[in-house]
Amino acid sequence: MDIQHLIDRLEDLIDEGRHFPMSKYTLIDEERALGIIDQMRISVPEQIETATRVVSQRDRIVAQANEEAERIIEYAKQKSAEMLDREAIVLKAQHQAQRILEQAQIQADQVRADADGYVVDVLRELEGQLLRTLTVVRNGVAKVMQDREARMTVVPPSQTPAEQPATMPIHQREEVPVDAEERS
Repeated sequence: MDIQHLIDRLEDLIDEGRHFPMSKYTLIDEERALGIIDQMRISVPEQIETATRVVSQRDRIVAQANEEAERIIEYAKQKSAEMLDREAIVLKAQHQAQRILEQAQIQADQVRADADGYVVDVLRELEGQLLRTLTVVRNGVAKVMQDREARMTVVPPSQTPAEQPATMPIHQREEVPVDAEERS
């Protein structure tokens, strides 16, 4: 699954969450959020595998270019050896062989440079996606932790903070009633 799609889903989940009036807090479905985060964890290795495949393709292309260069060099050497018999043609054959070698080296260098540029572009794009994902995840975790801390600090009027057990689950604690003035 595309990491960008998962980020959009997480963003939609936050947008769909219940917004608390007159605050910046939003209540979201924790299971759905964690499910999306789990899918992100699965998707990131897929993106890394894609980058690894690109690097492998680059290595294969470089290897093919090197083989082609070796073949051209061998071909140039054979032609050069055949032409050694004629003194007048020897100089021309050497120049031709040198030119072929230079062209092969230029082609190999170009293929390497193109492959390296492509790999760098893909890895930079992956890095940007990972950074955006990490930022979204960190913001989501911070938001959930803030909401959790905010819920844990709610104290019923019948108990002082010292009387309320700190280990009591949130769903068992009494809610503090909100005055009509605070709602508006």
